[in-house]
Amino acid sequence: MQDFERFLERSLPRVETFHPNYNEALSAMLLAGGKRFRPRLLLGIVDAYGPLLRESAMYAAAALELFHTYSLIHDDLPAMDDAGLRRGKPTLHTRFGDALAILAGDALNTHAFELLAAAPLRADVRIELVRILAENGGSGGMVLGQAIDLHFENSPLELEQVVELHRNKTAKLIAAALEMGAVIVGLDAEARDALYRFGVELGLLFQVQDDILDAVQSPEEAGKPTAHDGDKNSFVTLLGLEGARAYADGLAESLEQRFEAFDAPLRQAMKDLMERYLRRHTRSGREKG
Repeated sequence: MQDFERFLERSLPRVETFHPNYNEALSAMLLAGGKRFRPRLLLGIVDAYGPLLRESAMYAAAALELFHTYSLIHDDLPAMDDAGLRRGKPTLHTRFGDALAILAGDALNTHAFELLAAAPLRADVRIELVRILAENGGSGGMVLGQAIDLHFENSPLELEQVVELHRNKTAKLIAAALEMGAVIVGLDAEARDALYRFGVELGLLFQVQDDILDAVQSPEEAGKPTAHDGDKNSFVTLLGLEGARAYADGLAESLEQRFEAFDAPLRQAMKDLMERYLRRHTRSGREKG
């Protein structure tokens, strides 16, 4: 992923301004690192079916990471999760104040779509990428999930409702990464749908794993506050630690079976990524963000 990191750094929004902190605020959380899980998924699809498109796909991969990072900046705000640590660094609002953190998140959100518009891809492909990111990250996706999460703090939900919460808040953007890769390489509607559904289940597993790691890791290991979900509708809060582990095991087994049904190029391109993440709830894990 070194090529992606170089592309991401070149693609950061930078403007001429006499504001003393503006450009630093726009770049700080992106340069702090992270798992880059969503870009890895998108680029994995491209590597499997259209490796010559990898450079063009970098625009979409970077857009996903910018959009995801905007969501983290806003998620950490005092009005939401009120977190002081992210990716092992002080959160943006603790460094620059709430107002600049909100504006930096807004800037990364919109810059993500500017990157998609500038991608050296056919116009119809660019439009479809914009639609997928907006649909899954916006009012009927990630934003909805965040609204449900915040509204029902201290109000226990049923398992089906918790799944719906996290399908929107986390899983849809992960599924979007796979679908966007499929669009770039021109896969048919059936293949796109299969990858999207796989991505939703993968996103749910990712959230259960995060809930487990929140319960068992130190803040230093996680790079963010832990033991932080007691009032939230997390899978650990609902099922208990062992129940959440069993739930994660079931999702991982289902995903392994579905992954084996994909064709050889995709399995080869995504093998290392799946091995790294499908069972991360059974390891301590030290990746941040």
